[in-house]
Amino acid sequence: MPIQSLGYLGVRSDRTEEWKHFAGKVLAMQLDDCGGRQLSFRMDDLVQRLVVSDEPGETLAFIGWEVLDKSDLQDFAARLDNAGHKVMFGDQGLADRRFVEDLIVTHDPAGNRIELVWNSHKSKDPFIPGRPIDGFKTGALGMGHAVLHVPDATALLPFYCDVLGFAVSDYGLKPVPLYFFHVNGRHHSFAIVGSGKSGFHHFMVEYQNLDDVGQGYDLAGQQKDGIAYTLGRHTNDHMTSFYANTPSGFFVENGWGGRMIDPATWEPHETTAGPSFWGHDRLYLPVEDRKPFVDMRLKAAADGLRAPPVVDCPWLYELRGQER
Repeated sequence: MPIQSLGYLGVRSDRTEEWKHFAGKVLAMQLDDCGGRQLSFRMDDLVQRLVVSDEPGETLAFIGWEVLDKSDLQDFAARLDNAGHKVMFGDQGLADRRFVEDLIVTHDPAGNRIELVWNSHKSKDPFIPGRPIDGFKTGALGMGHAVLHVPDATALLPFYCDVLGFAVSDYGLKPVPLYFFHVNGRHHSFAIVGSGKSGFHHFMVEYQNLDDVGQGYDLAGQQKDGIAYTLGRHTNDHMTSFYANTPSGFFVENGWGGRMIDPATWEPHETTAGPSFWGHDRLYLPVEDRKPFVDMRLKAAADGLRAPPVVDCPWLYELRGQER
């Protein structure tokens, strides 16, 4: 019954021409369909991973989570209903638009639309990236991760942990509550930031080759305000990445080398070292607001904190070559 992976994301935006360039050339996704009022992008053999709907809002429209069996939809519907959350069974028209066999729809306590889906459709055509890359790390790990701003992070824990069955990877309580959750071997597929705001903070896509991240960094850097966070490495999932500004104002993390965990033995814990070993300078913030993050990175360096050497990180390459 557990949720298997992050299947797809939907974004509301009337800046579709800008999204064609950003998702296709910077992120290297394949624009597969631009009919009607939406853009549909691929990252692998699935028909659809990212949907950009031509409508105002410039924020998250929906998150799709994959389940293993069709019966899981009924089980989750019952759990959601028993916990007091309204559930709708998707009709065939909605299933066709999402390219899945079946789905249910609900909303988390912060109002975010959550779709649980079964049997995502695979394309008959090979994936052709929008620029030359070695591919994305997807498959059983899903499309990456998504991070949301929420008014109260602790208020959402019962929904995501008790009802949906997400497991906490780690969390930080200062300066704002921040919780990371896993649903498979990826260190986290979801996170919430108790910033007091509502909306999309970022989503992450992970590349098979570090050079694909670096070349995307160069491309994003050619755009005015194209880079939101400089290249850096995270302390919790060990991802080497940069964050690009999207046409809609939120961010996309472009990463490589993310940490793999064993969900059966992983123990959740509080982190206090700060978000990054080095880098990830937040260019979108005023200089004075960036200083606390700089101070945390300098302390991490002074304390000798670092990720394991690449030779001790078998997860970097264990899925390479497997069918995605």
